[in-house]
Amino acid sequence: MSTPPDFAALPLPASLRPGLDALGYSVMTPVQAQALPPILERRDVIAQAPTGSGKTAAFGLGVLHAINPDAVRTQALVLCPTRELADQVGKQLRRLATGIPNLKLSVLCGGIPLGPQLASLGHAPHVVVGTPGRIQELARRKALRLDGVGVLVLDEADRMLDMGFEAQLRDVVKRVPQDRQTLLFSATFPDPIRTLGNDMLREPVEVSVEVGEAPRAIEQRFFEVEHARRAPLVAALLLRHRPESCVVFCNTRRDVSELADSLTHYGFAALALHGDLDQREREEVLVRFANRSCNVLVASDVAARGLDVEDIGAVVNHELPSDVDTYLHRIGRTGRAGRAGLALSLCTPREMPRVAAIEQQQGRPLRWERVEPLSGKPGRVPPAAMATLRIDAGRADKLRPGDIVGALTGEAGLHKDAIGKIDVYDTRSYVAIARASAAQALARLRAGKIKGRKFRVNPLG
Repeated sequence: MSTPPDFAALPLPASLRPGLDALGYSVMTPVQAQALPPILERRDVIAQAPTGSGKTAAFGLGVLHAINPDAVRTQALVLCPTRELADQVGKQLRRLATGIPNLKLSVLCGGIPLGPQLASLGHAPHVVVGTPGRIQELARRKALRLDGVGVLVLDEADRMLDMGFEAQLRDVVKRVPQDRQTLLFSATFPDPIRTLGNDMLREPVEVSVEVGEAPRAIEQRFFEVEHARRAPLVAALLLRHRPESCVVFCNTRRDVSELADSLTHYGFAALALHGDLDQREREEVLVRFANRSCNVLVASDVAARGLDVEDIGAVVNHELPSDVDTYLHRIGRTGRAGRAGLALSLCTPREMPRVAAIEQQQGRPLRWERVEPLSGKPGRVPPAAMATLRIDAGRADKLRPGDIVGALTGEAGLHKDAIGKIDVYDTRSYVAIARASAAQALARLRAGKIKGRKFRVNPLG
């Protein structure tokens, strides 16, 4: 087995080394090894790479390599399909840019008030990460100038097209210089992506890190089921395997909502993630799943893009997707970082052609099992390990995670081991508390103060 190439072999400036160190990067992933050399040569690149492959660092290093911090103008634009993915990309680029002084990066997405974003653009950011609709709106208002953009990145391009953003994409692309460098990253390469690439890129270098077959660390099991009995079978499988965290994929928004309601009725800590949620609802669902106060997330494929949770114990396919790449993309969310993973797929007789395509792609027989769907409400459903408290204060109030920890371990009297993940946003903060200590923490925080001030605190679940 050959040794993975080292980042030290790349012609990167010294200012990018602290960022690589901060992220713990030393050797390159396959997509980084293939894409970074042409990216650093300022070539256009079209790359197929799944979630978790290291693609953000690949285009992120290219973006930051091209930035002149002394030139106060927007020099790079990264377009993402969802706010969650844009936030995730923005955080990683900021960490990569640790060694670049005075670099301004702005995340500009829909679903939040326009006013603060307009105000922030009084001083042009060097790098903008955002969703197509909001970037188009800001550009039309002439609040965001794109005539200085030298690097354009289209991240998760397939999902941007799936979500109906093609018109906005094409409008934004017309507003950036024609001699820009364009980097297109996509998990799948359907014909519309090929067309988009031909229209927007100039003699691109093609990079493909195939999803390939599922890693052997992921145990795949298939279950035949009648359509009407999907929800009881999902509940039975969750009771049998008891994963600490699980994502259940559905093909439609309606199925997402109905299945989440069914699992909640059975007693599971289940939440729905789909495109009909408003931005605050989406944020709170993702916070609760990531901090372990919800252990079953029922999601559509598009809504799950940007889901940044490493240790997912199991993936369930409530219904198989129509193509093998999407199936492999789904189950690839479990079994990461050397951990064992579990993928459970429900199939009706009419879905057998999809099963055959998966089996053909993997080149080996699939494992079938028989489990009886749940009948009646179960007696003992494993609860989520944590509960979430929402504090109506955030960065705008100069609140930091350490202030919340101090209040909980001080006046509230909690042991530090009872405190889980803390997320601080502009006007809200969320803290995960061990479920047995949540009532005590809530009562003490309501009665006491955080950083010398009283804030409203409510339970989320």
